[in-house]
Amino acid sequence: MFDIGLNLTSPQFANDRDDVVARAFAAGVKGLLLTGTNLHESEHAQQLAQGYERCWSTAGVHPHDSSQWTDESAETLYKLAKTEEVVAIGECGLDFNRNFSTPVEQEAAFTAQLAIAAELEMPVFMHCRDAHERFLTLLEPWRDKLPGAVLHCFTGSRQEAVECLNRGLYLGITGWVCDERRGLELRELLPVIPADRLLVETDAPYLLPRDMKPKPASRRNEPAYLGHIVERIAHWRGEERQWLDAQTDENVRRLFGITF
Repeated sequence: MFDIGLNLTSPQFANDRDDVVARAFAAGVKGLLLTGTNLHESEHAQQLAQGYERCWSTAGVHPHDSSQWTDESAETLYKLAKTEEVVAIGECGLDFNRNFSTPVEQEAAFTAQLAIAAELEMPVFMHCRDAHERFLTLLEPWRDKLPGAVLHCFTGSRQEAVECLNRGLYLGITGWVCDERRGLELRELLPVIPADRLLVETDAPYLLPRDMKPKPASRRNEPAYLGHIVERIAHWRGEERQWLDAQTDENVRRLFGITF
């Protein structure tokens, strides 16, 4: 199993990053994709990935930080994309839930990053919250120009899942699905996702699975908990855990072009 979404640059990991990575591998995680959410974090994620085995990173500007997008931002992403560690452009997309950057700023940064990914023939690592229709509209002109794309931390409706799948997207599923309050709709639509379009992630340190027993002493999520998420996904999809591990690993190799 491979964690496609880990915010290892988070200050929550500042004091024990080495231990966090070691615990993940000891728990059976085969590889980690470190998320870049702005230019600084993207540079940091690439440096961290360079320092660990079986770690890669993304480089992008999250919609929350889209107001910071400039021509120099594009230059930085081009530079990072040339490194061996960076295997996707993103995290990019739209978030109309909080609008920390204006919708216009978000759309401009998202489109610019789609253009970079298309030019470099790299997959995109995307975010969408409360912006589904506009997200698909902006993505549509680039779909056939991209080698692949994942909508990470998917928490949308069944209809939104189908519309994303019909456009060839992979869907990343997190411990949100383990939340008995908010995750029931996601849990019910899991069988809709074809096995060859499913990816798994923790989005650590966020989204600690609520149904873990015993509950971790800390509310901080870790990549070592990915196995719990995969086991629950396999259960709700009616599949063997070991088979799903192998299938999602193959999906990672296909989308990101990495060997682990």
